[in-house]
Amino acid sequence: MASSTLVQRIVSEIRQKIQLGELSTGAHLSAQKVADQFQVSRSPAREALTVLADQKLLEQIPNRGFFVLETPADLQVDADEITSLEEPPEYYRLSEDWLNDAIPAEVTEKYLRERYDLTKFQVIDILNRAAKVGWAEPKPGYGWRLLDVAKTPEALEQIYRVRSLIEPAALLESSFICDLEVLRSLKKEQSDLLAGGIDTLPADMLLRSGIRFHEELIKLSGNPLYLMMLRQLNNMRRLIEYRSMIDRKRLYTQCAEHLRMVELVEEGNNLEAAHLMKRHLSGSFARKSPILELRRTVAEI
Repeated sequence: MASSTLVQRIVSEIRQKIQLGELSTGAHLSAQKVADQFQVSRSPAREALTVLADQKLLEQIPNRGFFVLETPADLQVDADEITSLEEPPEYYRLSEDWLNDAIPAEVTEKYLRERYDLTKFQVIDILNRAAKVGWAEPKPGYGWRLLDVAKTPEALEQIYRVRSLIEPAALLESSFICDLEVLRSLKKEQSDLLAGGIDTLPADMLLRSGIRFHEELIKLSGNPLYLMMLRQLNNMRRLIEYRSMIDRKRLYTQCAEHLRMVELVEEGNNLEAAHLMKRHLSGSFARKSPILELRRTVAEI
């Protein structure tokens, strides 16, 4: 991968975080912090930050680093940028092979280079991406281990059944904290998606946004075990969920229900929010199931 491509990927991902509110106005970024996050040297990290400063998304203050500026209301994602923000094709080839049990659970970088005709850098890149979202991990010493994930609609249904038990229950915990700042942030992100983000943002960002909503909400329960269980379930479902992202229309219903849940919590009506959460999870799986079944049928032909 050329250096310019690497810089553009860093620029694109940081830009997305700013657009989605993951990096708020005034947030501090340094070349070292970005280099550590993307596992690159300081040179491409510094170049990416300079590009973002040129785009008026960051302000560079001498001897202090870079700071996120207030995002213009009319900031849009270019069509060309949308394509570049998706995971690279080789990442999806690896994930599809793992979903279809076409590769072993333990692999080496050499094995992946030869199987997919990739460079060493490309293999490391896709493995790091897989590790970042929780379905791969380096083995002690040598090689990589691919972790258990939901590989069928039936497995995904089991995950949603467990979620329909723990997520409504978390809203009813006596230790639940109505953090208005967190709720405002969740409302803004969902509103931005309804205002155009659903049609413009790449699939991986839409999936992460949905996951973040549910994890931030369950975190307010005050019971860390709920969050621990949900994160594990989310890691298991993440790959197969990508397959359902071909139908973006369903996300309008999903985001509208997210907004209503936040409003109910703000009103102190957690009981009704819990009822809506249960209906929401049931409806979410029902809307995805036919798509997943169709894609599996096509893959088997």
